[in-house]
Amino acid sequence: MQIRVRVPLANSLLAALPRKESKRLVDSMEQVVLTYGDVLYEPGEQIRHVYFLNDSIVSLLTLVDRHQALEVGLVGREGMVGIPLALENHVSPVRALVQGTGTAMRMKAASFLKEFRQSLALQRELHRYAYALMAQITQTAACNRFHVIEARLARWLLMTHDRIQTNPFQLTQEFLSHMLGVRRVGVSKAARTLQRMKLISYSRGNIAILDRKSLEAACCSCYEIVRGMHDTVRAV
Repeated sequence: MQIRVRVPLANSLLAALPRKESKRLVDSMEQVVLTYGDVLYEPGEQIRHVYFLNDSIVSLLTLVDRHQALEVGLVGREGMVGIPLALENHVSPVRALVQGTGTAMRMKAASFLKEFRQSLALQRELHRYAYALMAQITQTAACNRFHVIEARLARWLLMTHDRIQTNPFQLTQEFLSHMLGVRRVGVSKAARTLQRMKLISYSRGNIAILDRKSLEAACCSCYEIVRGMHDTVRAV
């Protein structure tokens, strides 16, 4: 993780705050570069910083038997990593793993809690986001249980693309196997299926979405449910 000079604000939560409050918060933060593969927290660890993401992406993983991991949530520019602090819990229940290199605004936990307790606007935005994230986590659990791997891969690629808004992006088969909770051979088979349908290209870890509209059609309903829930919460 590196510290960089600040760039214009991109995080939706911060942008939704009144300008005066947003400026005060940003002035108390530092911009950092989150690098693919960085682990921000492990389950049971103290949350020492929160991260308002700009163009980076962080996966929230639950661990089974201390070594198997499954993605249950995805955070991008729409959210914050460290949401348990907004619920007055200082311990992370998940592993927070950087999936996409980019920038984030980082704030010390103590400073965040002080601002959070004083700002009704910040409380409102984070409570809305916590609800949307909870909906995403519960829908992802159902998706992992009931939907075929090809549809789940399509959903995951669309969610990732929504957050990084670049094409192509880099994802290894090993990383995807952890995200989807399947073996690498399952990822390879699903990716080949989507390639044959000319929806994506996939070579040496580089994935490009070739036909987004058709990829959405090939995806399970979970993608639209989660996206619709987020849009509804933001509109309230």
